[in-house]
Amino acid sequence: MANKILLVEDDQNFGDVLMSYLEMHDYDVTLATDGEAGLEAFKKGTFDLCISDVMMPKKDGFTLARDIRGINKNVPIIFLTAKTLKEDVLEGFKIGGDDYITKPFNSEELLFRVKAVLRRSSKPEENSENQREFNIGDYHFDFALRILTYKPDGSTEKLSPKEAQLLRLFCFRINDVLQRSEALTKIWEDDNYFTARSMDVFITKIRKYLSKDNNIEIENIHGNGFRMYMKN
Repeated sequence: MANKILLVEDDQNFGDVLMSYLEMHDYDVTLATDGEAGLEAFKKGTFDLCISDVMMPKKDGFTLARDIRGINKNVPIIFLTAKTLKEDVLEGFKIGGDDYITKPFNSEELLFRVKAVLRRSSKPEENSENQREFNIGDYHFDFALRILTYKPDGSTEKLSPKEAQLLRLFCFRINDVLQRSEALTKIWEDDNYFTARSMDVFITKIRKYLSKDNNIEIENIHGNGFRMYMKN
């Protein structure tokens, strides 16, 4: 069954182009051209994903997202915007957005992000705030105790609170991109030069902790963030 997407975009022509492109890739798309119409469409239907412009008449995208979150806390939301201000990106993630795409963008980029967000949201553990244990290659990670165990020899590392939070996000995003802005907002509650540099230090530490398993790699995704994946 095709995934159902609610697309809210006040530029009718641009919205029609996006809708046609997504439908070409087997998505079932409902288009609304302002925030109020988007909310009404959401109330009447069942959707797997919402894609919303930020600057819209009647109801802006952030207000729409808050209203949607009041109805459904789990449906993923992708914001589209021509604004690149840090405050707007942070606001989107604080509301509960799952991704943020700046216009103009390549249609293939949108498709990639749609697939990634839907793939993440389809994993039951993504929506489980109570999950505390993860298996990562040859490692076992207990988030509550902040202990990372290398299973072949039983050696352990005690992680700091932020290291544990960051590794947990990577576990939820295994083989997918962890957006830098998302990690900074959720863990450091800010996105500036100093917190970004701090996050880089934590990434280096986590790479070192996981270095005994040569099949685990954390790569930089230029302009986006990081991806933890298994080579084999």
